[in-house]
Amino acid sequence: MSGPGPAPVAFFDVDETLLAVKGMAAFREHWDASRAHARTSERPADLDYTAPGVPREELNRRYYRGFAGVPAAALRPAVRAWYADYRRGPQAFVAPALAALARHRALGHAVVLVSGSLRPLLEAVAEDLGADEVRCTEQSVSPGGLLTGEVDRPMIGPAKAEAVASVLRGRGARAADCFAYGDHGSDLAMLRAVGHPVVVNGSPDLLAEAARVGWAVLGGRRGPRNAGAVTAGHRSDPV
Repeated sequence: MSGPGPAPVAFFDVDETLLAVKGMAAFREHWDASRAHARTSERPADLDYTAPGVPREELNRRYYRGFAGVPAAALRPAVRAWYADYRRGPQAFVAPALAALARHRALGHAVVLVSGSLRPLLEAVAEDLGADEVRCTEQSVSPGGLLTGEVDRPMIGPAKAEAVASVLRGRGARAADCFAYGDHGSDLAMLRAVGHPVVVNGSPDLLAEAARVGWAVLGGRRGPRNAGAVTAGHRSDPV
């Protein structure tokens, strides 16, 4: 367990860090498949959230515009049905990151998910994995309960570092004692915001930065939900 004082916090990106896929994209495919009129191929160009060369913040906004007019109450049960099926897959999770999360929990650290993904999905993952909080892109809802397609601010890049700072203030934890896990260059600000950054199956730019400054790196081996069971540690473990 942690010693006296506020417990350290471990911050985790989700898509391709804990989940082995881009969860928000996989859910969108599931959502579209259940609605014959909503085909990804029929989306206008300004709703294409996979377009190369477009900043991730804009792609994140485009993703949520695709839900404009959907009753907000319909999204949560749809997400949970998708996740309940997804989590049973034999390669659904990034095993080293899942094991790291389990070790943090065993040590009494707080666990916070920080992602551009939608809140219902992150809450399902948090409940499953035992995370304490989620920080995400928040969708706007009309007075009539419909999603407007707009968001407050994409939880991408610098917004992740601001989320980390907000959590640390609220918990009274020291950044130097805390951990962060991410797989992409858009996680760089979050990784730099703590004392113990860890790259998980990183993109080339993130791996280059890890090599330059000596950050810990975890592999991307995929495994089932129980891949996070705590086992005897070894010297390469970041926690």
